[in-house]
Amino acid sequence: MKLNKSNWLSLAMIATLVAIAVLGQRYSPLLLPKTDASGVAEAGCDLQRQACPATLPDGSRLQLSITPRPIAFLQPLRVEVALGGIEARKVEVDFAGESMNMGYNRGQLTAAGSGIYAGEASLPVCVSGGMTWVATVVIETDRQRIAVPYRFVVGR
Repeated sequence: MKLNKSNWLSLAMIATLVAIAVLGQRYSPLLLPKTDASGVAEAGCDLQRQACPATLPDGSRLQLSITPRPIAFLQPLRVEVALGGIEARKVEVDFAGESMNMGYNRGQLTAAGSGIYAGEASLPVCVSGGMTWVATVVIETDRQRIAVPYRFVVGR
């Protein structure tokens, strides 16, 4: 059977789609990290006003603080996570718009001693004005990856 130009084009398109699917499957953990467990942020705590604690599945605790307050768009922010009762290999904070994709915005925090991890971040501006954000603290230990989501509103 002889393949014409149309058949070659169809085969090339199918091969490209398969390659995209394989690459997407392989690299999706970079954008959507898999977690083994989830922690729960304290109900009613407002990151715009104070640091907020959370309880992890094993009973250990963490506290997330973002300053300066109030949290604003396009402003350098200091992000600090304090861990109690858990040893982390890596701590990251991922910022995502709750109802709008604002792109990849995850930073790794640096160990500052005594269970404190800190770093800097900023939130991109939202053209619609205010926005609900989800700051997900991702803690990686020797045995598992734990995620703790915090919701807060900026610009309303």
